[in-house]
Amino acid sequence: MVVHDDKFVHNFQITRREVMFLEPDFSGMFTKFSPIHFFRRNYFLKYFNILILTITASLLSIKTFGQSDLSNLENQYYKIISVPIPDSVKLEVGGLAFTTDDKLGVATRRGEIWVIEDPYQQKSTAPTYSLFASGLHEPLWLAYKNGAFYTTQRSELTKISDIDGDGLADNFHTVYSWPISGNYHEYSYGPLILPNGDMLVTLNLSWVGRGESLTKWRGWMLQITEDGKMTPFATGMRSPAAFGLNKAGNIFFAENQGDWIGSGRITHLNQGDFAGHPAGLRWSGEPNSPIELKRSSFPDSIGLMFDYAKGKPNFKLPSIWFPHTVMGISTSAILSINSNKFGPFEGQLLVGDQGHSKIMRAFLEKVNGQYQGACFPFREGFSSGILRMAWGSDNSLFVGMTSRGWASTGKDLYGLQRLKWDGNIPMEIKEMRITKEGFELEFTKPVEKKLAGNLSNYAMTGFTYSYHKKYGSPIINSGKCTIRKATVSADGLTVKLDINGLREGYIHELKIDNIKSIEGESILHPQAYYTINSFPEGSTHEHHTMNHGADVSSSGCGEDPKKSVHELPADWKKGPDVTITMATKPGLKFDTELIEVAPGAKVKLVFNNNDDMLHNLVITTPGQGDDVGKLAMDMGLEGTNAGYIPATNSVLFHTCLIQPETSQTIYFTAPKAGDYPFLCSFPGHSFVMKGVMRVK
Repeated sequence: MVVHDDKFVHNFQITRREVMFLEPDFSGMFTKFSPIHFFRRNYFLKYFNILILTITASLLSIKTFGQSDLSNLENQYYKIISVPIPDSVKLEVGGLAFTTDDKLGVATRRGEIWVIEDPYQQKSTAPTYSLFASGLHEPLWLAYKNGAFYTTQRSELTKISDIDGDGLADNFHTVYSWPISGNYHEYSYGPLILPNGDMLVTLNLSWVGRGESLTKWRGWMLQITEDGKMTPFATGMRSPAAFGLNKAGNIFFAENQGDWIGSGRITHLNQGDFAGHPAGLRWSGEPNSPIELKRSSFPDSIGLMFDYAKGKPNFKLPSIWFPHTVMGISTSAILSINSNKFGPFEGQLLVGDQGHSKIMRAFLEKVNGQYQGACFPFREGFSSGILRMAWGSDNSLFVGMTSRGWASTGKDLYGLQRLKWDGNIPMEIKEMRITKEGFELEFTKPVEKKLAGNLSNYAMTGFTYSYHKKYGSPIINSGKCTIRKATVSADGLTVKLDINGLREGYIHELKIDNIKSIEGESILHPQAYYTINSFPEGSTHEHHTMNHGADVSSSGCGEDPKKSVHELPADWKKGPDVTITMATKPGLKFDTELIEVAPGAKVKLVFNNNDDMLHNLVITTPGQGDDVGKLAMDMGLEGTNAGYIPATNSVLFHTCLIQPETSQTIYFTAPKAGDYPFLCSFPGHSFVMKGVMRVK
């Protein structure tokens, strides 16, 4: 479509999906979409004043969100600073990018691009917001180069320019486009600007009860030149919302738990690599595909990913697994720390998490030519779900957030915050390197040698995940490792651990207790998760034994079967007194938030999980819903196998943790009169996915 406006010609691509008057938001819920937005140039703004919104400093400009004691401790080193947002701006951040004059561009899920002047609040406590563009189709990224913004809409990579310099976008150029089916799950991300000026974008799979590539290149990373030439780069992706470069310029992408994806992870990609999800292989036979693997070679249940990858060219294993619920639930941003002005972690990666509103840290090393490494907690307590991060010129980290339709531990629907290092160095495990005998730990400060040499202060467990088309995976093949020796260096900065029981293809959880610096400072985050894909040459460790048949599953149903009865009780001769059917709806909600039954009633409850993620339904004693949700959040590695059902008397009845597009029935006798909260106790969901069973 070509629209003429005095001096300029604007290029538009209108897809079949865009001509609808409804468009799905990030969660699949539908929001109004005005057709006038197709005229992305806001003409009324052209002929009136540019919309500029300023904020009065009625609140403190610095606000810390202390969700826990840990967050308060982290605040001693890395402070969270809120960037004020006008009440009239719904800044549901989809992308962040700085301009050459240090203004912050913000793309929103509502299809807008805002430009913020003085986001550092150096000149005033009230940054200035200017609307640059609107009417975009759900942009979930933003980049800036050569005086123009670039973003992905649902169906295209778009270059957005202000040719006449009036502060408003007046040229929308389609760099490259791809087909869409209209499926709500077809998000698009990018571009990541490469050093040579080329751009990378990634395309989500569709969701049809499983991840599928309904249109060409869904599940792929594409490399696109400025003049619109596209080269398929890699595939095997499900929901690749985050990707970035490390300091060396290597590409890493983050994946979320789902079908074929046991847990969150980051993976190093080269051109022609396959990252594990087979749906994108539908297009591997295309003439320009760099991949030869075929979808037909993947049965529904395979065993272990590490085993199956052997002998398959370019089958790339995750560089680092992020154990689900322990290290977040929805990886969302990757950014490299490229200087020493953000603490002692130069060269490492920061990985954001939307569901847990936190940032994690990743240390990577090359072993036998391939990346692997460890992840660590870093900073929690952000105000909403983290989606994007960008470095400011003052070396502070800008964090853009959104949670509409997706629960997050940060309670706000959206937000923009900065993370600033105050110059103090925390006592941390700085690096975790594999050795021929075990691991070498490097600390940010010298340790107290007697404590660090005490073997009882270390514990290590190895585990992995099933590789199958089911959604997620329980922890499987868990086994304790034996710490045989701890050798502390003369300067106290490193400890070498001699360990028995390490396994290739496994994640290894390290927990440290009672080790302090020589000044008596405790380790801020005394845990780490190292992914072993390869041992160093000459290693004394035993190599993993192939086991293709291992598809170990778990009921994920708590510890007390009397609380989750799945068959009609034998003494219910006349059947149930009442049958209640419940389901999910978009936005992490139950379709019914109030159910009523009589005391002593025999209840049959049918729970249909028609969502695209795991859910359960847990009924608690009066007033205990929030506490049960918190207990589930704190279950750690054991949570998956227990279905995130805490072993507490506060839980009365529950379903198991059930797969998407499945259902389960439970039977119970209603307790005495009162209000009994029910919730999904999957970590993060209980904040919004809840209701009340009223017994009267």
